Amino acid sequence: MDKTKLAERIESDLIGPLAIPRHVLYGVHTRRAEQNFDVSGLRLRDFPELIQSMAMVKKASALANMELGLLSAEKAEAISQASDELIALNDIDENFPVDMMQGGAGTSTNMNVNEVLTNLALLKMGADVCEYSRLHPNDDVNLSQSTNDVYPTAIRLTILRACEGLIAAEVALRDAFRGKAMQYASALKVGRTQLQDAVPMTAGQEFEAFAELIDEDIVQIQYASKLLKEINLGGSAIGTAINVPSGFAQLACGHLSRISGYPLIPARNFIEATSDTGGFVSFSGVLKRIAVKLTKICNDLRLLSSGPRGGLGEIRLPPVQAGSSIMPGKVNPVIPEMMNQITFQVIGNDLTVTLAASAGQLQLNAMEPVIVLNILQSMRMLTRGMVVLKERCIDGIEVDVDRCKALLDQSLVLATPLATLIGYSKAAYLSKKALVEKRNLRDVVEEECVLTESQAHQIFGDAAEFANVSKIMRG
Repeated sequence: MDKTKLAERIESDLIGPLAIPRHVLYGVHTRRAEQNFDVSGLRLRDFPELIQSMAMVKKASALANMELGLLSAEKAEAISQASDELIALNDIDENFPVDMMQGGAGTSTNMNVNEVLTNLALLKMGADVCEYSRLHPNDDVNLSQSTNDVYPTAIRLTILRACEGLIAAEVALRDAFRGKAMQYASALKVGRTQLQDAVPMTAGQEFEAFAELIDEDIVQIQYASKLLKEINLGGSAIGTAINVPSGFAQLACGHLSRISGYPLIPARNFIEATSDTGGFVSFSGVLKRIAVKLTKICNDLRLLSSGPRGGLGEIRLPPVQAGSSIMPGKVNPVIPEMMNQITFQVIGNDLTVTLAASAGQLQLNAMEPVIVLNILQSMRMLTRGMVVLKERCIDGIEVDVDRCKALLDQSLVLATPLATLIGYSKAAYLSKKALVEKRNLRDVVEEECVLTESQAHQIFGDAAEFANVSKIMRG
């Protein structure tokens, strides 16, 4: 006898019978999807936060069905307890093998959860796995539901829940930059435009600008997430609420809000909400916005730390690993480089979300699986990346104050406030003279006797007088 057959059970669907590993809790629909969609290498089990949200939706639905008299207390309690196990992420890995990249608008994900919940609940009822006459994946666990309202509802809930970690990472990174801004508030340096010396500033102002870039996006992500609190649970297949009893949507939404801790509301128009993915596009757009700004910040960090002697060298990034297999002593800005690559991926993911959203047809968008995959991947990478950037880079940044002062002293940036006193043309002449003769601007200005002693000190004074220079420039 073939020993492998002893470790299998047979389940059937409309396609026919299919062998399934005996020890797993999923069923025939999951097994077919596992065989059909082995493409991306990213499984449902790799995104446990989505499994948790699906379980929350199933628990809320079971409680609503019980209140409406459609599901016995025994079945509802068993489904509820099984859902709690998934929410707690107890031993889930091998039971969720479905590829995240799947056809069917998320049906395979929904059925994977239905089957696992059913078999978990059956065991709690004292029955055997796949004893579906006692509790059925479709007739009981999926009662009053469709993939087309369960799946998008779970996606929205998953994104909302993931926002907490993302925002916390943004806040921590923002505060780290603000700490550096305070630490180096009086460190004078050259400000640059188009990579050319422009006007004086402080390192503190530069860091504060980074903090503000991030702070703006915290507000944006909070606003975009509000669009996802409107759910279509109860709309069924296309939003007409076919096979859904009156009152289910309100009851299920109320239970889901309580279970998840998020104030969810039923959509005003279920047909519109079932086919529309605009909220995902808006949210993904904010993720792209965050990525673009982080790219700018990391590019700046790499430029400012370039050298250490042959480049700008104005800041020192913490050395975290050797930078070369052949160049002794070389240390690379690997953390900003890592963050740059994350942001490139997020920007590409946003294009995927946009294309998938545009592919919706009639009453459904069948491309939601790739939408959720890319949004969750972007959120996960941004969150983890910002934590690493803050802890292994920003916290340890040091400004080379002497280097900043030396570059400032030999630059021509003070020609800008000088122009307010002697005129643009005269200031330009003196700047060119200093550049051609490779002299200090202050020496040339003093030689030409174009300023009084008081004016010269006002322009070329030490760091304590920088506020006066700023006032002149604003004037």
